[in-house]
Amino acid sequence: MGMMAAVVDACQRSGFCIQRLIEQPRSSEAKDCSVQCLSKGFLQKSFYSTTSSTQLKSSTVPLHGSSYVHKKKGIHVLSPKISSPSMRVELLDAWDDDYDGVIINPESLPLSANAFALALRASLSNWKLKGKKGVWLKILLDQADLVPIAIQEGFNYHHAESGYVMLTYWIPNDPSMLPASPSHQIGVGGFVLNDKREVLVVKEKCPCSCLGLWKLPTGYINKSEDVFTGVIREVKEETGVDTIFLELVAFRHAHLVAFENSDLLFVCMLKPLSFEITIDEKEIQAAKPFYQEDHMSKKVIDICMSAYEDRYSGFIANQLTSKIDGKLSYLYYNDSNKN
Repeated sequence: MGMMAAVVDACQRSGFCIQRLIEQPRSSEAKDCSVQCLSKGFLQKSFYSTTSSTQLKSSTVPLHGSSYVHKKKGIHVLSPKISSPSMRVELLDAWDDDYDGVIINPESLPLSANAFALALRASLSNWKLKGKKGVWLKILLDQADLVPIAIQEGFNYHHAESGYVMLTYWIPNDPSMLPASPSHQIGVGGFVLNDKREVLVVKEKCPCSCLGLWKLPTGYINKSEDVFTGVIREVKEETGVDTIFLELVAFRHAHLVAFENSDLLFVCMLKPLSFEITIDEKEIQAAKPFYQEDHMSKKVIDICMSAYEDRYSGFIANQLTSKIDGKLSYLYYNDSNKN
């Protein structure tokens, strides 16, 4: 009884009651956020429901498990060994995805570590009873103290970006069907040929194997950036030359590159609109019209020259709508047989 009273008192003092938790406002940005990683695929769906939902639901769920005290940065989380059908425990605010899974609302997580631990355990028990499968838990940067609590309850790291970490939990006993974290990075290379049939090449400032080599302007595309716009931007940033996209002529697929991820490099042929070279001194050592270097670069340039002379047809960007998500995107294909 003494332990029970202490736990109930701690929960009350930490604000772990439905009246206070419901009062937490939802972020105005909630309607605009989206998640593509769902329990069994990548179909895009609104991450935050545009309709009102119950912030936290009261549930009478028995709690089982051995006692533990988690200590990190002064946070003490007490998970008592109790089983009391009369103890009210608040469930986390969440909604279903399209694959019998659950997405937890990161904006309404309890601020108290004790409240989060109890609510998470109760919610998992509730979702198991309902036959749910995958659980997605996004923890924001200022909620970082909640991460070890979720890990101790059986969650695994999925991916992290600036400002948050995504954790997952697979409820069934069979192997997880959740999609893996992103495994590829996308790079672009620009082939720019002037009227003198000179190819635009650069020397990068980097302590790597390409130091001192003349190569095509290359770089990574930004988040939500298309390949053709990314390569135009990279050439402009590195050399100051304005261009327009003509076609995608080749791509290279490599593995175990940065952070052991795979790497896709798309080589695009561009038409120059300006000819004055102004290098980015932070990244580029030199830039000039030239031609040559290693075997792969030479082969790429040979292909681009063939495309320039109409002896090879690459891929052009065609904007189409997919019925899967109803959105416009670019499909790159050879359109040489178009009537």
